Amino acid sequence: MNARAATVLSACALILVGCTSTPPGPVKQALPPTPTAKQPLPPASAAKKGGYYLDDGPEAVPPPNLDEVKDAVPRIEPPHRYANRPYDAMGSTYTPDTSVSGYQKEGVASWYGKRFHGKKTASGERYDMYAMTAAHRTLPIPSYARVTSLATGKSVVVRINDRGPFSKNRLIDLSYVAAHKLDYLGAGSTRVRVESIDPAQLDEADAPLSSGIYLQLGAFSNQEKAQKLREKVQVNIESPAPPVQVVQIGKFHRVTLGPYATDEAADVDGARLQQNLGMKAIKLAR
Repeated sequence: MNARAATVLSACALILVGCTSTPPGPVKQALPPTPTAKQPLPPASAAKKGGYYLDDGPEAVPPPNLDEVKDAVPRIEPPHRYANRPYDAMGSTYTPDTSVSGYQKEGVASWYGKRFHGKKTASGERYDMYAMTAAHRTLPIPSYARVTSLATGKSVVVRINDRGPFSKNRLIDLSYVAAHKLDYLGAGSTRVRVESIDPAQLDEADAPLSSGIYLQLGAFSNQEKAQKLREKVQVNIESPAPPVQVVQIGKFHRVTLGPYATDEAADVDGARLQQNLGMKAIKLAR
């Protein structure tokens, strides 16, 4: 582990923070229990300003278009040279997973905001509370995951670029805007399902698809199941719309809708599918 990573994890251990972004202020000793010290959140009913600390809320004037922030778009990226090595935090040892597919788990999601905005994440990138990112203890950095609220069924796609949370009862820390889109900012946390996304299974260079923007609606090893989903979507999507196709890419039969000329056109049909079928499509570009 390099010196930067060690410093980050040391800071987490000292202030009991839920992610690895380096906090402001001294980190050589624990913060004193004064009125200005950062305290853990009270019960959800009082947690109105932050996901973990009372002052970890939005900026005084947050951007007005948070509902329009797009999901992260999965793409193949090389693994980070350092952020996927085993590491110690809060008295535990964690071994990051090197696989980008097959992970699915339910648990509690919290969020982090302005207290870490602009600070370095475990990936070395600056944390942006208005970007669709997240912190996870073991998922690869970088990688992508779908996070679904078990309370509302809403879901987002985020890019994992940070480590944490290190509280044992938490599964993932979402960015401020991702938590906003799942409607749990005020509560501070909510139960979610986290599913890893393998970009290689979404698209391949030799896939029989023309250039453009697509909505992937499902991927099946069984062609019959893919065809059934295609038929279901076909009768529920409003015209005019691009064709719903079943395309075999590698071992999987993928149900796609497209191509679209613009992101906006794809988003319109994506919203219709979510409203009519409760289906959250993954957007990809070729």
